[in-house]
Amino acid sequence: MLKEVFATRYITPLREGGSLPGLVEVDDLGTYVLKFTGAGQGRKTLVAEVVCGELARRLGFRVPRLVAIDLDPVLGLGEPDPQVQELLKSSGGTNLGMDFLSGAIGFDPLAFGVSREEAGRIVWFDALVNNVDRSWRNPNLLMWQGGLWLIDHGATMIWHHNWPGASNSAARPYDASDHALAPFAPDVASAASHLAPLVTEELLAEVTAEIPDAWLADEPGFDTPDDLRRAYAQPLVARAALIHERVTGIEETK
Repeated sequence: MLKEVFATRYITPLREGGSLPGLVEVDDLGTYVLKFTGAGQGRKTLVAEVVCGELARRLGFRVPRLVAIDLDPVLGLGEPDPQVQELLKSSGGTNLGMDFLSGAIGFDPLAFGVSREEAGRIVWFDALVNNVDRSWRNPNLLMWQGGLWLIDHGATMIWHHNWPGASNSAARPYDASDHALAPFAPDVASAASHLAPLVTEELLAEVTAEIPDAWLADEPGFDTPDDLRRAYAQPLVARAALIHERVTGIEETK
């Protein structure tokens, strides 16, 4: 499971995201971006963040450290913004925290260069998890300490919103024409040759074990959290083997 920490102070809302995440201090003296279980997207968004973030980390990508943040709703009593106060009040218990990368700046494809190899690795990973939120309008990439960091994976694995149709949904191609890194001639085939063999049932069992049980409870069609963990792993194992052949929109740059 993710390391569990306790929120000690709510600092400020971060209004760049649609889910209105917040900046908090916790009892390990760290500062984290907190994503709420009470936000409109619900706990499945947080599950997607954990699965994709922890898988990316194990595949060698730069991603902020993730933790489970225990939130006491009392922290919202002094918040003047009614919307933020409601989020805090409705999100008691286990929420998701991402290490705050102080000083990071948003990636701009017109200002920063990316190698074909790195672009290919990121496009391949986004195709694997069907990330529809890495466009040039909203790259969800940060430049920090000289490297490119991946953030915000809540809009991935769309199939987990309809488990009966998950197999068909996960078999669909990935359109990369709008991807923030499409202009850098991503070498997706080379990325697949290195990364696809690493995406095994064993690795995904390790990744899905990081999901807090509270976010997996009471899912229709599943008896236990571990049954649901296996359901998250299965489409990714199948998709890893062939998704590089079904990436569309960048044929001219391969």
